Amino acid sequence: MADIKIYSIQKEICEVIKGKDEIIEKVLAVIFAGGHVLLDDIPGVGKTTLALSIARSMSLDYKRVQFTPDVLPSDIVGFSMYNNTTKEFEYKPGAVCCNLFLADEINRTSPKTQSALLEVMEEGNVTVDGITHKLPVPFTVIATENPIGSSGTQLLPESQLDRFMVCLSMGYPGHEDSINILKNVVNPAINDVRPIISPEELIFIRKNVDEIYVNDCILDYITSLVEATRTNEYISLGSSPRGAINILKLAKAVALMRDHNYVTPADIEYIFCDVLRHRIRLSSKAKAEGLSVDEILMNIFHSIPVPKGN
Repeated sequence: MADIKIYSIQKEICEVIKGKDEIIEKVLAVIFAGGHVLLDDIPGVGKTTLALSIARSMSLDYKRVQFTPDVLPSDIVGFSMYNNTTKEFEYKPGAVCCNLFLADEINRTSPKTQSALLEVMEEGNVTVDGITHKLPVPFTVIATENPIGSSGTQLLPESQLDRFMVCLSMGYPGHEDSINILKNVVNPAINDVRPIISPEELIFIRKNVDEIYVNDCILDYITSLVEATRTNEYISLGSSPRGAINILKLAKAVALMRDHNYVTPADIEYIFCDVLRHRIRLSSKAKAEGLSVDEILMNIFHSIPVPKGN
């Protein structure tokens, strides 16, 4: 039953976001794996619409903040206010107190506000005035950033980037898909998105992901792939152990979506670059030779022998 509903969710969202079936599948896999998504792309390609359609299809409480230089940490995590009636300070929840939080153009706010998301993304908590508050479950952050316009932007630190399970780019739609987008301008398809599952069912799917079997040879394979990023001549900063953990978690979600009960090397190949491209830094040699992050990562992937058994 779970796989039927997963297919229905994909179908609903594909009716809204045209020609981006692979991106939709990968974002859903991240949510099923309990991770967070960074969408690194130009404005106007459907990032916000994607987040909203996902929230509607899963009946999730959805909030969005347009990050600007004047957004404060308290706008994100909340604040304490004195109540004259009770003579006590009361916690006023911030924007992250929801199931799906869209941090739009996260690189346009101050580092202090960006860092307010660190505890939220890693632990699912917010701490205000020394008191820790649990966030709703399930909880996911989808953040967007514009890689082109640099005016007024603040680069995300490595510690913040490492919290995102994947970094994806939607890109421009194809010609036919652009025509279909224009046809939906008067009556946007987003208005017709139906709730397919409840938040409780999403939690159940996440438990199913945790139960996907992983052979020891697959664990060795993932470890070897990540270790290779630390010794490659074209990479000055390799992946952290969290990169390996996220490859494992996301590969298990992909296996579930493909109706498998175990992880295969093909599942890892499908998401390998997405998990690591924001976790490594290229060396001057790579830049001098004009090599891209994905080219280097795929060279690493093909250099490691594929395990024979699962």
